[in-house]
Amino acid sequence: MEPFRHLIDTPQLFALAAALGWASGIRLYAAVFLVGAAGYMGWIDLPHGLRMLQHPGVLAASGFMCFVEFFADKIPFVDSLWDVVHTVIRIPAGAALAAGALGADGDAMTWVAALLGGSLAATSHAAKLTTRAAVNTSPEPFSNIGVSLLEDGFVVFMLWLAAAHPAVFAIALVLTLAIAVLLMVVLVKFLRLVITRMRAFLSGRMPAPLPPHKEV
Repeated sequence: MEPFRHLIDTPQLFALAAALGWASGIRLYAAVFLVGAAGYMGWIDLPHGLRMLQHPGVLAASGFMCFVEFFADKIPFVDSLWDVVHTVIRIPAGAALAAGALGADGDAMTWVAALLGGSLAATSHAAKLTTRAAVNTSPEPFSNIGVSLLEDGFVVFMLWLAAAHPAVFAIALVLTLAIAVLLMVVLVKFLRLVITRMRAFLSGRMPAPLPPHKEV
């Protein structure tokens, strides 16, 4: 664990702040618990503004909520309800965690970090919320479980990458954000079509058929 012990240089601190902001929009409690546990076990030296995460009380609370979220996130429609409720929690939490990672350098850096973390949390949360709404149009529950497990693993991987390879993490984060924006554009159009068809069905009108497939 030696490469993780000293998160003291600026690239690593920026990577940690960005990773916490981004991860907060997807798995807030897992991010808080994993980073706090790493600090408590002595695997990394957390910045002063994040050392409260390694307090046993904070670890117990974040660990419990991480456990609850792990299962809630895999139940169809419960996952979307969970995401809607956490809209008012994940984004400010992402801003606060990022500010805690970089806040030691002064008020200006605290605000920069908070804006960065909040923006990343908002983007990842919106992408997750949209994706889950689209997945919930499928009647079977296995797609929810599969997507949720993928999110679990990806959050852990990105947090590790931020600590071990900040430059690689920066590239991965940019690609992830680009894919997230593309997904939101595509899925919002899909959800609008689903809502339109549902309204037509409930009103007793048959929805317009899809254009016929033309064979080449």
